[in-house]
Amino acid sequence: MDKKLVLYDALLREGPQTQGINLSVKDKLRLAQVLDDLGIPYIEGGWPGANPKDTAFFQEVKKLKLKARLAAFGMTRRVKNKTHKDINLFNLLQAKTPTITVVGKTWDFHVTKALGISLEQNLEIIHDSVKFLKSRVDEVFFDAEHFFDGYKANPEFTFKCLEAVLQGGADCLVLCDTNGGSLPEDISAVVTRVSQRFPGAALGIHCHNDSDMAVANSLAAVDAGVTQIQGCVNGYGERVGNVNLTSLIPTLAFKKGASFIRPVNLKKLTEVSRQVDEILNVTPRPNAPYVGKSAFTHKGGMHISAVRKAASSYEHVNPEMVGNLRTILVSDQSGLSSVLHKAGDQKHKFKDKDAAKAIIDNVKKMESEGYQFEGAEASFELLLKKALGQHRSFFDLVGFRVIVENRGDGKLVSEATIKLRVNGVLENTVGEGDGPINALDQALRKALTKFYPSLKDVHLTDFKVRVLDAKEGTAAKVRVLIESRDKKDTWGTVGVSENIIEASWEALVDSIDFKLLKDNSSKGKTRKRAGR
Repeated sequence: MDKKLVLYDALLREGPQTQGINLSVKDKLRLAQVLDDLGIPYIEGGWPGANPKDTAFFQEVKKLKLKARLAAFGMTRRVKNKTHKDINLFNLLQAKTPTITVVGKTWDFHVTKALGISLEQNLEIIHDSVKFLKSRVDEVFFDAEHFFDGYKANPEFTFKCLEAVLQGGADCLVLCDTNGGSLPEDISAVVTRVSQRFPGAALGIHCHNDSDMAVANSLAAVDAGVTQIQGCVNGYGERVGNVNLTSLIPTLAFKKGASFIRPVNLKKLTEVSRQVDEILNVTPRPNAPYVGKSAFTHKGGMHISAVRKAASSYEHVNPEMVGNLRTILVSDQSGLSSVLHKAGDQKHKFKDKDAAKAIIDNVKKMESEGYQFEGAEASFELLLKKALGQHRSFFDLVGFRVIVENRGDGKLVSEATIKLRVNGVLENTVGEGDGPINALDQALRKALTKFYPSLKDVHLTDFKVRVLDAKEGTAAKVRVLIESRDKKDTWGTVGVSENIIEASWEALVDSIDFKLLKDNSSKGKTRKRAGR
């Protein structure tokens, strides 16, 4: 690919147009910094004057000293206004950005129905607006709204619109698939026609994803000659969103051999994707291409066997190229290769394959009973250690009791009493909590912390309960998944029972066991290094 491509991220404007998302000025400033660190050359900051937050953002963003060029977004002048008296154009200039992107109508249907003006009036509006802005800023991009729908209805009028803005001095003609209904062959044919009609003009593409074609359509546009691509990291935007730059950028780089006017740090792509989701307060999509947690996750035994021999057999790129990780899951879909791979990861040694087969048989039996190890890697490692005789017991349960009491003030109080034997010492402790599981957790920690102080660092970060057979009603078996973390790591554990307290206890004990085994292993390594 001869020409270097221009990436333009509109997340700061399109993100808040996504259902359920609202951004503060601080959020937008953080996002701008994240996008700049990735290597995005153009960042659209929003619509100055549309709301107080966008106006404040353009004032505050100057303090960040971004390497990217910041663009302000707005529409052409209103029908009844002169350019020098139009408030929209005035607000765009007040943002004091080096680049302004102005959107205008190019579909005759929208001109006559939405605006209620003649086609000639529209040509005058877009020409005057671009010319006015270009005389006052370095760079003006024109977003040709509904261009592909407009071309289907009246191709000659769309060409007249582009000619008008070029005469006004526009630096790039951005063709917008605003309704997201075009197909790649549509995009390719129209972009080719535009290139032929306006040779030498810089062209861009702005695709929405309503038909799940935005990435394919953007690739088709690049093949047909566009050099600027507008979209959003993680594909946020109106309705179902814009083209997902997180998918498009690595595809262009790895599949098309594309280069960009500003180098993109592809190894930060996964990190940036998850940072964006965190700022937007959205759970990352696990099956997102390239950057999702499941993007390079292998579960089937046949797949895992092949990946152990050659990762490329089931991976189209190396996960490290986009900052992601390969994950091998163990489940009832697994085979011998799964267990051997996990054993290799965790530095366990099998004397023979019979031990591995016994473990996988046990896993399949347990998963048929409702266990799930996909989100409970710590429980699987404990299972492995027990099978290999590498597990040690840090305490023995004598018994526990949990009661829930209404003490007359309308509030329920849960209390757990637990008896443990630790290194021959009997511990009897009581814990209170917001619920029976919380009370049990408090009592367990109270009993063990004096013996194992590092447990103070452990926090439960997630607690999920899944009913396994709803037909059984309140007698149904449940699966409890617990996520725990300390200062360094995060791990998951699982428990299954018809009794939610018993299932939770099982997952809690695994969490504590894993932490203590981890600490014990670290101490062993430290002693070994010190003894050299």
